[in-house]
Amino acid sequence: QAQPMESGGESVQTGGSLKLSCAASADAFGDDCMGWFRQSPGKGRESVAAISRDGSTTYADAVEGRFTISKDNYNNTLYLHMNSLQPEDTAMYYCATRGGSGRTYYGLLGCLYNSWGQGTQVTVSS
Repeated sequence: QAQPMESGGESVQTGGSLKLSCAASADAFGDDCMGWFRQSPGKGRESVAAISRDGSTTYADAVEGRFTISKDNYNNTLYLHMNSLQPEDTAMYYCATRGGSGRTYYGLLGCLYNSWGQGTQVTVSS
C-alpha cells in the first residue's frame, strides 16, 4: 500500500476546531482497520480514533464526544473532525492503516497498525 498522507494540522486556540484529512490507498478503505494516532514529545503513540470497513467507530476516552472519525470511500480520504480542542490535544497526528512496513502499534478496534504518514502537527494554545 502507498504511504498515507495527512494534512490539516495547524495552531488553534483552546475551544477551537480542526479537520484533519488523510489520503490513503484504495485497499485501506476495504480493510477493517483505519485510524488516527497522536504523539506528543516524550509520550508514546496513542490511538485516538478508529473506523472499520462498515463504518463502525470507536474512540479513546480522552477524545470521546469531541472528535469524530469518518471516511470517504470514493475519494479514498479519511477524516478526523476535532472540536473543543484543549492544550492537551497538542500533538503530531498520524493516519494509520495496515499492510505497511513501518513500526507496529496496537490500536483501537484491536488492530495492529503498521502503515504511517509523516504526520500533521496540531497545536492548541490557551
